[in-house]
Amino acid sequence: MILDDVITAQKKGEARGITSICSAHPAVLQAAMRQDGNLLIESTCNQVNQFGGYTGMTPADFVRFVEQMAEDNGFNPDKIILGGDHLGPNVWQNEPADEAMAKSEVMMRAYLQAGFTKIHLDCSMRLRDDPPGLLDLEVSARRSARLAKVAEESRVNQNEAPRYVVGTEVPVPGGATEHEDGVSATRIEDLEQTIDCTRRAFKEADIESAWERVIAVVVQPGVEFGDDFIQDYDRRKAAALSGYIEIQPIVYEAHSTDYQTPGALRNLVEDHFAILKVGPELTFAYREAVFALSMMEDALLPLDERSNFIRVLDNVMLADPQYWQRYYHGDVQTIEFARKYSLSDRIRYYWHYPQVQSTLKILFTNLNALVLPPGLVSQFAPRQYDLYRDQKAGFTPQDLVRARINEVLQKYAQACG
Repeated sequence: MILDDVITAQKKGEARGITSICSAHPAVLQAAMRQDGNLLIESTCNQVNQFGGYTGMTPADFVRFVEQMAEDNGFNPDKIILGGDHLGPNVWQNEPADEAMAKSEVMMRAYLQAGFTKIHLDCSMRLRDDPPGLLDLEVSARRSARLAKVAEESRVNQNEAPRYVVGTEVPVPGGATEHEDGVSATRIEDLEQTIDCTRRAFKEADIESAWERVIAVVVQPGVEFGDDFIQDYDRRKAAALSGYIEIQPIVYEAHSTDYQTPGALRNLVEDHFAILKVGPELTFAYREAVFALSMMEDALLPLDERSNFIRVLDNVMLADPQYWQRYYHGDVQTIEFARKYSLSDRIRYYWHYPQVQSTLKILFTNLNALVLPPGLVSQFAPRQYDLYRDQKAGFTPQDLVRARINEVLQKYAQACG
């Protein structure tokens, strides 16, 4: 399996990693499928589950969606690894444990039967009838082992046994929900306790063979991003973690690596954070490109012919605030700014809305009928200006979008070797 090759290379001393793309956005996946090499695509429990998640897709739907994207883009499906991220009761935290875990089992079964082979077990959250405070580690481990057993019993292809990721020392999916001035790296004693406790839970659940396929553990390397901040990786603060994992048969999986510099990403891979997860930065790049195109449209067309995309999108978000209201705080102006420009990119939950899609279509139709002037490209998309000069009259709005997303993807590809 491709993931095994990454682990083997790491244990031989090679600075090799793999990018985990946590996005279902078609433009992101299309750009990823135009890159060379293998492709790890992951969906989270709140994004894709048996009830559809916020994408409206079940695990089987998501697999068909990715397979169709691969076919449309001439990408070899054998190079795709599908992963389930934060699989556990996160979606049902407000329900009693028995009900939440029963739904989690159904979700896990659906993921495995659909063909997902990389599974991040995450039962770290407190459920409605759990005691107050942080969830006991042993309870979390037993629940994770319970779901791993379901996965072992549900896999369709016996020759493609699932690989597991354990550990959950990360914030909620998608970045921190409030500003953080500093994030500490995981302590070795906490890491050891997590590994030992989870290993025992696997043994008690009679799935010791599954433990042999645990390839990574999630820890906090000291990186984070949120609405208005980025916590950069400082390898000195993660030196103990880096040294510890060198004598273990597994590697680290790093969440929330979005917006890290190329050098920081490379350092992470060298320090055995071999699986780098990225999601919001990719859709943030897409949003940047689309906003740039909308601003070019404003400069090129009379008011009655414009899509007015940015305003329409914001109106949709105001009409249905469920995906951003709990995350953005402050006065009216601060929240309005965050809706558009937050690094957390809650806009990613709205791209599939019909009104957003129809307005986006008008924007691209308008601009595809024009030749974009070089001065506008330089003004609103300066990082794509060199590509514009290379392609000249052949440059399209779609080229600008792909180029912006590619900047992020190439940064990760170079870091992963």
